[in-house]
Amino acid sequence: MDMEWEQFLEKERNCDYFEKLCSFLEIEYEKKVIYPKKIDIYRALELTPLSKIKCVIIGQDPYFNPDEATGLAFSVNEDIKIPPSLKNIYKELNDDLGIIRYNGDLTDWAKEGVFLLNRVLTVEAGKPNSHKKIGWLKFTMEIIKRISKIERPLVFMLWGGEAIKLKRFIDNRHLVLTAPHPSPLSSYRGFFGCKHFSRCNIFLESKGLSGVKWG
Repeated sequence: MDMEWEQFLEKERNCDYFEKLCSFLEIEYEKKVIYPKKIDIYRALELTPLSKIKCVIIGQDPYFNPDEATGLAFSVNEDIKIPPSLKNIYKELNDDLGIIRYNGDLTDWAKEGVFLLNRVLTVEAGKPNSHKKIGWLKFTMEIIKRISKIERPLVFMLWGGEAIKLKRFIDNRHLVLTAPHPSPLSSYRGFFGCKHFSRCNIFLESKGLSGVKWG
């Protein structure tokens, strides 16, 4: 993890809410099955330094089925069946830019500068949203505030209600794109056809920056 993220984490570790969060997780990981693996909780920060961020994509909470959660929003390991929400993201990517992706591993996006952050970073197996109220929403809000301070223009893709709540913390020099969540329950309400991938690159390139290699 780069020094800037380390400094950010150090600041949060000194806050009461974060101490309580860490204490809770220690017990949970000992007694229950929690996803992702403890070593992968901060994987988004490890793979995408602040200095390399081009685009931020916000998810909800990690996948709650065995072997799916990797610490990156929407991503799974390449040998895992592509989950429905990611399948819809890939459908929109193909419709928008003609790009076809063959597995669900988004590590290349993270290394390319796409910050893949869930609003909640852990979940109990089989229980979606089970860790929503333990402090992660504040933590990820602080992450977004920190990223918003970056002076170069960035793109934020906020998909679904929980992500869209973060819009008010984002400086207006950045491009904020909103849409319904890509899950099968809501994707047909405006996620399909949003063209966020091409709009992201058009914006970045208009500012003299390199676009994201989505393929």
